[in-house]
Amino acid sequence: MGYKEIYARYRQHILEGRLKPGDRVPAIRTLASELQVARKTVEAAYEILIGEGYFVSQGAKGTCVNPQLLLATASEKAAVSAPPASENSPRESKGELRLGIPALDEFPHKKWLLISGKAARTLRPEEMILPPVMGYQPLREAIASYLSISRGLNCQPEQIFITSGYRANLRLILAVLAQPSDKVLFEDPGYFFGQKLLKRIAPNLHYVPVDRQGMDVDYLLRYHPDARFSIVTPTHHSPLAVTLSLPRKHQLLEWAHQNDSWIIEDDYDGEFHYTRKVIPAMKSLDVHDRVIYTGTFSKTMMPAMRVGYLVMPKETIGRFNELGEILETGMSLLPQKILAQFLSEGHFYRHIKKMRILYQQRRRMMLDALQQCFPEMFDFELTDGGMHIVAFLRRGTQDKALAEIWQRHQLRVLPLSGWYMQTQKRYGLVIGYTNIRSPEQAFALLQRTARETREAFK
Repeated sequence: MGYKEIYARYRQHILEGRLKPGDRVPAIRTLASELQVARKTVEAAYEILIGEGYFVSQGAKGTCVNPQLLLATASEKAAVSAPPASENSPRESKGELRLGIPALDEFPHKKWLLISGKAARTLRPEEMILPPVMGYQPLREAIASYLSISRGLNCQPEQIFITSGYRANLRLILAVLAQPSDKVLFEDPGYFFGQKLLKRIAPNLHYVPVDRQGMDVDYLLRYHPDARFSIVTPTHHSPLAVTLSLPRKHQLLEWAHQNDSWIIEDDYDGEFHYTRKVIPAMKSLDVHDRVIYTGTFSKTMMPAMRVGYLVMPKETIGRFNELGEILETGMSLLPQKILAQFLSEGHFYRHIKKMRILYQQRRRMMLDALQQCFPEMFDFELTDGGMHIVAFLRRGTQDKALAEIWQRHQLRVLPLSGWYMQTQKRYGLVIGYTNIRSPEQAFALLQRTARETREAFK
């Protein structure tokens, strides 16, 4: 490698933003050794970069990218070439009333930091090798214990597979158990990220309508009895938040048993029930081991942690382990250690109990504000819990236009009709409320849109 190549590489990295003003660069001796070139070669490249103003020599402190370097032209080019972020993406958008974001202001940060520090300090050399494919054993034990107490599941730690979240759960389950021709059923309406993923990985995808009792199992039995998989959110349907009725749960379990099919139970926020005791998971009724239970800590703790899990039926453990070795490299160990300690010391249980009370209060704040600001616009069908409200339009079908108005005011609501794939749709707004801290805040947020909303929907 000659000095021109070294010069060109650094210049490109700076212009592309991979090296920023003030960043230090390797010492000449170090870089020459790494690249296996003569020191004079690196010196020549650095001299040109310094001469052109890209680098600055700081004597004994070394060399860095010029802190005064102005790259406006490069930034503008990057901005033009970068694809625009979707205004409707809950993942990328910033703003209020976002879906699926837990009450971050009430998270026990101090306790989490103490446990994190301890986990990092006690990391042993043998733990620095590749982590177990199925997950850190103490975390698997803690999750199995939690599911037994709080969700009514009779499962062993050996049945727990730690993943990186909801989509990793679906990908892994279908990779292990499905054939390309297998029919996969999904709720309609259904979770939009699930729809997008399944369209890519499940060629034979079909939809089953949802009503006020959850998935219409009679429809499933009439039109899709030969399905191999049914993906459901039985505790709180996403997005309608209704609960799958007990007779339908038994219908679905019997269908799976008789047809040797699988039910994938997504229990994304099953902990949050307000008006009665927490409903046990459908998996707790599964005497034939046909339900694959899945969950994450995104809704209960923080989305950024990206830790999920699934409960493997006993007969499938070997297959999950075999393919997991190929598809999965194992979740990073340190977050698993921290989470295991957080669960085993009882902090997670206390946090969930606190959130149930808090979310019930915050839902009431949002409902009161909606009824005060828009008394004639919405109807509500309150369910026993969840983390969002569905405000159904009393008149009209223009929920997408309404959502666009609210989004322009940084209120990240979503139109209900966008969650449907078939023609029979309902219309309204799906509104998160978990980070509303006061009635005054809820009212002030809605007032941002009040005038424009009323003018557009007279």
